[in-house]
Amino acid sequence: MGRSWIWLAALALACFALAAFAEDDVVVLTEANFDKEVGQDRGALVEFYAPWCGHCKKLAPEYEKLGSSFKKTKSVLIAKVDCDDQKSLCSKYGVQGYPTIQWFSKGSLEPKKYEGPRTAEGLVEFVNNEGGTNVKMATVPSSVVILTPDNFDQVVLDVTKDALVEFYAPWCGHCKMLAPTYEKLANVYKLDEDVVIANLDADKHKDLAEKYGVSGYPTLKFFPKNNKAGDDYDGGRELDAFVTFINEKCGTSRDTKGQLTSQAGILESLDALVKEFISAANDERKAVLSNMEEEVEKLEGSSTRFGKIYLKVANSFIEKGSDYVQKETERLQRMLEKSISPAKADEFIIKKNILSTFTV
Repeated sequence: MGRSWIWLAALALACFALAAFAEDDVVVLTEANFDKEVGQDRGALVEFYAPWCGHCKKLAPEYEKLGSSFKKTKSVLIAKVDCDDQKSLCSKYGVQGYPTIQWFSKGSLEPKKYEGPRTAEGLVEFVNNEGGTNVKMATVPSSVVILTPDNFDQVVLDVTKDALVEFYAPWCGHCKMLAPTYEKLANVYKLDEDVVIANLDADKHKDLAEKYGVSGYPTLKFFPKNNKAGDDYDGGRELDAFVTFINEKCGTSRDTKGQLTSQAGILESLDALVKEFISAANDERKAVLSNMEEEVEKLEGSSTRFGKIYLKVANSFIEKGSDYVQKETERLQRMLEKSISPAKADEFIIKKNILSTFTV
């Protein structure tokens, strides 16, 4: 009983610790960790928001820039509270509208309401004044490809790439609300060379927007490799809806964090041949390998790269025996547990996935 209690307590503490970190540079606060993070040995700026709130969505990219600016500053915490999820916590601090932004000085749980402009510049200036810091606003690089009449055809009409294009206007409220989600989508696919997430200022480049029938903002059009006339995107505007769409249309296999799934690199066209290869006698496997080579020659795009990995695994299987699959899988797992670049991680995950199809 004693050991079980200790284990559960440790698990709970680990969960609380994980809850204190956002996927961005803004800390997520809950009733469980609020008093541990706020009112301690650093000042804290806290946004109380609701996920459905339009003003909150508009603020989101600015607030994320603020978080990026202060992420290395130990004397200041940039945080947020989801008031739909943490109603009692928001009530405790008198939150009646969204977003409400409050400053908590070092060692204090008495808030001071922020009344300034809801821009990254205004927020940075306020935090510097209250926190006694001198931080400059971070420049956050964008993964969204910026289109103009000069590069539109070169980027969007490239038959080797699938492109999702947002036609927007800088003054458009719905466009501003979409912006942080669209940026996250671009980050999800930034390592996929044949997938382009792009946008065009349709207010500035009206002629080009009209050419593609754009009459409202934002308008999203998908330009697959095989149809450069452009298809209207009518799906949801949440990140998971976009990711599902891109995965289905482009043959990619990523989740909303940008991580490859267990299906990444798997080619259905080779499934039957792999099964035949595994079940064949040793002296018959080279004949099956020859058939696999013929199928790989028919592949196009990123599938060609995956097909070559299939062939490499099959050759190693013949040369080193069936134990090769398990040993190589274990080696790749050890490599993935080390500090490696995202591109290398993708490479190892794809090979691991393909190796799994050769399991005897």
